[in-house]
Amino acid sequence: MATLGDLARQNTLLEKEDIVHLQNLISEWGMLADFCFADLLLYLPTSDGKWIIGAHVRAATGQTLYIADRVATWAAQDEELLLAQAFSTGEWSEGEIPIEDGAHQARMFAIPVRFNGRPIAVLSREWSTRSSRQPGELERTYLEIFDRFSLMIKEGLFPFPGKAADSSVAPRVGDGVLVIDEAARVRYASPNAVSALHRVGIGANSVGQTLAELGFTDSAVRQAFERHEPVVEEFDQTSEVTLLARCMPLLNVNQEDGSHNATGAVLLLRDVSELRRRDRLILSKDATIREIHHRVKNNLQTISSLLRLQARRLDDGEAKSAVNESVRRIRTIALVHETLSREPGEDVAFIEIVRPLLRLVEESLQSPDRPIRFVVHGDGGRLPATIATPLSVVLTELLQNAVDHGFKEGTSHRGGNVSVHLSQEVLVSSQGEESTRLCVRVLDDGAGLDPNFDISQATGLGLSIVRTLVSTELGGTIDMRSAVAADYEEADVELPTNSMGTLIELVVPIVAT
Repeated sequence: MATLGDLARQNTLLEKEDIVHLQNLISEWGMLADFCFADLLLYLPTSDGKWIIGAHVRAATGQTLYIADRVATWAAQDEELLLAQAFSTGEWSEGEIPIEDGAHQARMFAIPVRFNGRPIAVLSREWSTRSSRQPGELERTYLEIFDRFSLMIKEGLFPFPGKAADSSVAPRVGDGVLVIDEAARVRYASPNAVSALHRVGIGANSVGQTLAELGFTDSAVRQAFERHEPVVEEFDQTSEVTLLARCMPLLNVNQEDGSHNATGAVLLLRDVSELRRRDRLILSKDATIREIHHRVKNNLQTISSLLRLQARRLDDGEAKSAVNESVRRIRTIALVHETLSREPGEDVAFIEIVRPLLRLVEESLQSPDRPIRFVVHGDGGRLPATIATPLSVVLTELLQNAVDHGFKEGTSHRGGNVSVHLSQEVLVSSQGEESTRLCVRVLDDGAGLDPNFDISQATGLGLSIVRTLVSTELGGTIDMRSAVAADYEEADVELPTNSMGTLIELVVPIVAT
């Protein structure tokens, strides 16, 4: 469906600032529709003298007049007359209009939308005259509020300039309404607003009293009156009740000097106590989880230290090497928990693990006669802990394997480079379903692989761990082969002169958490 901006640019002569003003209006008009119990439509004047509907909203408080959305449709002839009258005179116009089924008439109340001293569009309230509902005090009050906002729209005072409110969190009309007069006294309280006041211990009749006299926080009202703009404020009225308030001043133009005066305000109230209680529980749970990760990291580091002490007491070289490899694996898992202890939630930016992991491998595997340079490209995005932990162990094993077999000590090869490339790919199936996978490529310019090498037949402990974790824990695939010139070009790595090195490609599916 075309947006308001698209329709305005394609069919009208409206300027960019005019379109922004209209977009601010429709960001607020859900509230207006609820106050008037009717559909609101925004008509745009086209360059050829016709009218196109740029936006349409239905009230949550009443029955809609139109089943189908009318955006991008053209005004009927009877509607054009009312629209043209409101647009040309700058005043309200009202009359009967036909509706889709043709069975009965409906009413249109056309309001010119003024901006920078001139009308730029027309906002219409459209409702059926067939309703037999007898209006009560609530309905009459809400319609009066709508009339006040209609006057502000006609005079160019609404929507308020500046950033529009976030409608996803701002209180709605159905949450509770207080009507405040120019003396900051309550003139009307909707039933839901009365219930909200009762929940904070205010059982007295609020009508005729100021919020301060009722013992209710009134800072939002005072700021709205002073600044002539809406104010949103969340506050703890009691230890158990948290309220979200949005106060919108009702303004008019002083005919003598053209200044704006606040003649009252509308205060919308929403009880967000349960939402904030859940937020606090989530924060508490998140803090607990991070503390657990921190303690696990400490415990793993303790185990690592004990194993290093044990390794120093061993005389057998093979046993000492096995213990050192275990220390390296434990430190890798501890590194993941350390990163998770700093991150909110149960996922982590994988690059925050890979960088210190490369430093860890560099410290443990390098020697003066075998300088190895480790680099990482890409970031791999965010990963769940269930993927990040085994993948970190796999990457550690692959880096150790690249160094041990590609750059053996005592050979003529005096150094080398190992690069890790991380990327996420989105795949679309023939049914249109999307899936994401992480691709890890480890490229070295070492001695390369034996022509008969097959990773599925490898018997070394490191590659056995890799195969098990990749196939069972991660559900991915791994391939190891001799690198070719194209691999270095694709990775933007300098082509080695003495050997072609090794390329390891790991693909892991990522399930969104």
